[in-house]
Amino acid sequence: MATARPQGEAVRHFILENVASHPADIAKRAAARFHITRQAVHKHLRRLVEAGILTESGQTRSRSYGLAVLSQWKRSYPIQAGLAEDIVWTQDIRPVLGDLQDNVLRLWQHGFTEMFNNAIEHSEGTKVHLEVRRTAADTEMIIADDGVGIFRKIQSRLGLLDERHAILELSKGKLTTDPARHTGEGIFFTSRMFDSFDILSGGVSFSHADGEANDWIRDNPQYQNGTTVWMRLRNQTSRTTKKVFDEYVSGEDYDFSRTVVPVVLAQYVGDPLISRSQARSSECLPSRIRRSSCISFTRTRRSAR
Repeated sequence: MATARPQGEAVRHFILENVASHPADIAKRAAARFHITRQAVHKHLRRLVEAGILTESGQTRSRSYGLAVLSQWKRSYPIQAGLAEDIVWTQDIRPVLGDLQDNVLRLWQHGFTEMFNNAIEHSEGTKVHLEVRRTAADTEMIIADDGVGIFRKIQSRLGLLDERHAILELSKGKLTTDPARHTGEGIFFTSRMFDSFDILSGGVSFSHADGEANDWIRDNPQYQNGTTVWMRLRNQTSRTTKKVFDEYVSGEDYDFSRTVVPVVLAQYVGDPLISRSQARSSECLPSRIRRSSCISFTRTRRSAR
């Protein structure tokens, strides 16, 4: 009995971590992972379903499982004088997140305050909408404003060819339309703190996923006004804000010394994806690509804050 309980907890943890990607064969995978029978796994599945942590659908051989939504919260805020990210975090978001580990809460605090501040100060919109959704395995957050669109604004302010150029430069962490108040590194570091991070704005989207070598810039099939940021993070992770910063900064002054160029890019119809000057600046992108990947490390004088 001394080893049965720890193994049972391990089996249930494995189920929760993997059921989203393996809804129909999670029992088979758990049985193989822990060298136990499928019947034994089904006992754990039944317990999780009865506790309201998992959902199930279908019958016998076609049965599948999914993570149940344990809590869901949403609210809209008018963008006006007095709206501040730290106040919204303390009064609304922090209580919604519940009893997450301290390092996870710090990751969420950083990501939320950075992205919410962008909506307040730069969107030129009238309202910002928040949603938080929790399961037993992870938490998701949406921050959406009705403004001009982050990529379009940068494109217009800096005279770039199109929104994709704005994403390319913005995601490297070296571009800002307000250099007096911002270093331009917020989106870069925030994207590295989460398991999944997406920005949808105008006709394109930027996507980063932990563990993938490349970021993505894709066409958005439906036109969208404003900017929507989506972030997802496992409820149990060893990642910390310090680990993320340490990976990309160096020196006593914490210079932001390394950046990753997002270069898995969808092709324009009949047109070059990026200009020749952009290709030269990235050092590894051809002027015409269907799908190409590389990573470029560059030096910059800006410091991480």
